[in-house]
Amino acid sequence: MTNREWYKQAKFGMFIHWGLYSLPAGEWKGQRTDKPAEWVMTYYRIPIKEYEQLAKAFNPIFFDAEEWVKLAKNAGMKYIVFTAKHQEGFAMYKSEVDKYNIVDATPFHRDVVEELAKACRKYDMKLGLYYSQELDFHEEHGGGVNYIDPWLQCDWANNWDFPDKDKKDYSILLEKKIKPQLKELLTKYGDLLCIWCDDPCEITERQSKEVYDFIKSCQPDCLVPSRVGNGLGDIHSFEDNKLPDKDFKGLGEACVTMNHTWGYKGFDNDYKSADEILRIKKKVNDHGVNLLLNVSPDYLGRIPAPQVEILKEIGKKSKTEMK
Repeated sequence: MTNREWYKQAKFGMFIHWGLYSLPAGEWKGQRTDKPAEWVMTYYRIPIKEYEQLAKAFNPIFFDAEEWVKLAKNAGMKYIVFTAKHQEGFAMYKSEVDKYNIVDATPFHRDVVEELAKACRKYDMKLGLYYSQELDFHEEHGGGVNYIDPWLQCDWANNWDFPDKDKKDYSILLEKKIKPQLKELLTKYGDLLCIWCDDPCEITERQSKEVYDFIKSCQPDCLVPSRVGNGLGDIHSFEDNKLPDKDFKGLGEACVTMNHTWGYKGFDNDYKSADEILRIKKKVNDHGVNLLLNVSPDYLGRIPAPQVEILKEIGKKSKTEMK
């Protein structure tokens, strides 16, 4: 069965947003953001040299890949999508392309993607990897140069370390980092369900196609969501926390948070109940769309207890309904 055929039947997956942003957890120098925690670097315009210090403190000693995968499986989830590199530019795997990664830059020295891939194979769980193909706040040539998000009300490119817009050229980053890191992800960790691209702000149609074609050249069966940009992609990804209101015939996915953030935010405890999430799941599944439900591990590698309890309850209720 192809990934496309399998995906249509999968219905339910786990999204995992985890990176250096789990350390500030939505706070920076006495301020708390009301926005998603993973945007702390750009929201507070934190200089690279200052933000890099987080890596020296990142030591998630309680991370257990098998525990995460079993939690997802017991909740009825069929696949996991993990943030291999978010907009902060930090790789959560051993990258030979850029030493700004969890193995080389932190005291943890373990390849999270490798451990997740092994656990997924062990428990028959498909793995997809999120990779920010345009935005990268750690790089001079990261995209989104002229884009300001109307809700976040902050820039989508690092213009505090690199203020000269005329010197920015995304094509340099594409060749220097994006494609080489995509090749690493697509050749080191076995067959992947998808490469989950995101936030195509100003990427050109040619560049979107270049990313899409490059992924397919490495793994032809690997799916790519529509956030690769410019009308391309195998899966239609609805806007964050937006649900379909009519039947969808192709491959579709609604990504939804359990509270109000994607990355870990220590003070956001406004969680959806298991019943509410199950209602959301039924709604999107009835329209032919998968639900990708997010969890946000903390800086020690723990999925927060309220999220664990909700997922366990979802699993119990789902099994009861099936009887």
